[in-house]
Amino acid sequence: MAPKKLKLAVAQSRTLSTKAETLDALQRTTHNAAQRGARLVLFPEAYLGGYPRTCNFGAAVGGRLPEGREQFLHYFNDAVDLGDTPAGAGDDWIERKLPVAKGSKYRGDGTREELERIARDTGVFVVTGLVERSGGSLYCTVVYVCPANGVLGKRRKVMPTGSERLIWAQGNPNTLKAVTTTIDGVKLTLAAAICWENYMPLLRQSLYSQNVNLYLAPTADARPTWLPLMITTAFESRAFVLSCNQCTKRSQLPEWIRGSAAESERTASPIATERRVRRGSTISKTEDDNEICWPAFKPTAAQSTSQAIEEEDEYVSRGGSCIVSPLGEVLAGPLWESEDGELLVVEADFDDCDRGRLDLDVAGSYSRNDAFKLTVEGLDLNPPP
Repeated sequence: MAPKKLKLAVAQSRTLSTKAETLDALQRTTHNAAQRGARLVLFPEAYLGGYPRTCNFGAAVGGRLPEGREQFLHYFNDAVDLGDTPAGAGDDWIERKLPVAKGSKYRGDGTREELERIARDTGVFVVTGLVERSGGSLYCTVVYVCPANGVLGKRRKVMPTGSERLIWAQGNPNTLKAVTTTIDGVKLTLAAAICWENYMPLLRQSLYSQNVNLYLAPTADARPTWLPLMITTAFESRAFVLSCNQCTKRSQLPEWIRGSAAESERTASPIATERRVRRGSTISKTEDDNEICWPAFKPTAAQSTSQAIEEEDEYVSRGGSCIVSPLGEVLAGPLWESEDGELLVVEADFDDCDRGRLDLDVAGSYSRNDAFKLTVEGLDLNPPP
């Protein structure tokens, strides 16, 4: 029997200043992946459109600032329009059955068509995170793009994390549907869980139930706890797990984020300024347990400049992209502080997924599905044909 081997890649790429620049970078990176023999490449969460790290959009409980609304306008305009509906048109969108405006060549802004062209020209199956604009809402989305058949599916993050809930709407759970494809004679059943969706055990189980052998986890999480989660997910699913994150310095954030942060510092109230100084003071105790608060000294101009340069050079996300085998072995990565579209490429033997089912099949023989039941609204959890 012929071996079921494919080369897979993850791209630790960061969002550039414009959508056009980022698409160009995606094309170059996909071409590089093809030259290294990769047949599928994964890009990070929100790669197109951007992950607005450090931005608070001028929001607090019970209040919004006009400056924050301007930030959201920038972010909204940077997002991708794929031509789908806010509710999600499913197969009608995938199969291009939705109406096109008179005089328009296609629905959306052409990003879907550009991704399909890149996949077709390179012969690489492209999976990328993006920020999708539909109606008046934004969604954190992953799209699956086949070089032969174009877009096979798309899913929207069902549970934005923390402050993401302010800017991203909740996606429909029926988009958790796995997709199938055959590459070089190897049949793949693939699906994505986005960032902290991977901390939702029932969501992971919904993907396991569809018998995935390629589990995709684009993320924005660069914490040390991420790699152990990916190892656990691979071991549970008996699937190859691909995860990638952006690696970004503060100076590489969009100007509408960095400029607003600087303005906030300049216009801070005297009370806020006083509090910052007090927090920077040093407290010591005497032998008789009395406290002495030593004032913080104002830095010199040279010290301030040096500190500003250090802050601009600081990583706000260090990356951490990785590839893990169906038995939980880390095959590549984690990749830290490498930000220029660096690729991790491995040759995956998909027979390993079946070998691993000897003693663990969490959606089948090991699941005790006579005792435990999982349903997902609008989603058939049976393995796709």
